Amino acid sequence: MKVKICGITQLKEAEYLNRYRPDFAGMVLFFEKSKRNISITQANELIKVISSSIKKVAVVVSPTKEQIQEIEQAGFDVLQIHGTITDEVLESITLPVWKAFNGKDMEQFSDFSSNEKITGYVFDAAEPGSGKGFDWRQIKDIPKDDRMFFLAGGLSPENVVAAIQAVHPDGVDVSSGVESANGQGKDPAKIEEFIKNAHRERERR
Repeated sequence: MKVKICGITQLKEAEYLNRYRPDFAGMVLFFEKSKRNISITQANELIKVISSSIKKVAVVVSPTKEQIQEIEQAGFDVLQIHGTITDEVLESITLPVWKAFNGKDMEQFSDFSSNEKITGYVFDAAEPGSGKGFDWRQIKDIPKDDRMFFLAGGLSPENVVAAIQAVHPDGVDVSSGVESANGQGKDPAKIEEFIKNAHRERERR
């Protein structure tokens, strides 16, 4: 069971990840609507601090070629794309691509599932980053293949085990579910609990 902690914005959060060792660290870029949005410069600083054993994921919405070039130059390992993407832009990407789907665009799954550029899927709530969940039955029957299958949307230390048991994903993705009570940054205790619970369920499986 892989774990991704998303929405990293501060150096102290990078240090939390180094302590508890999730598999992936996500950073939101070029999306000013998100309170977790950071600049490429900030991302560069975080990448320098986060352990090389933790893969860095750039999380973007409907990116342009120019934005993708900046991301690739920054040293990210994976590109997670929400929203739309043209064939031209997709073909220009050299990083592994995870395509994110939510309640509004689930019907597009078949359009991407046959594209060799796509190495993983992220199934999220209708409002990504909101902390709201969704009905996991929506994705229960989606065929599994050799690509990574991540579950996101409303996950927390309290429900991650139930989510894994219901969906059997390859990985779980959390952001707001491990934030401080005031919503200002990540809570190290919640990060630790989320990772322990996810890994404990993996061991039972």
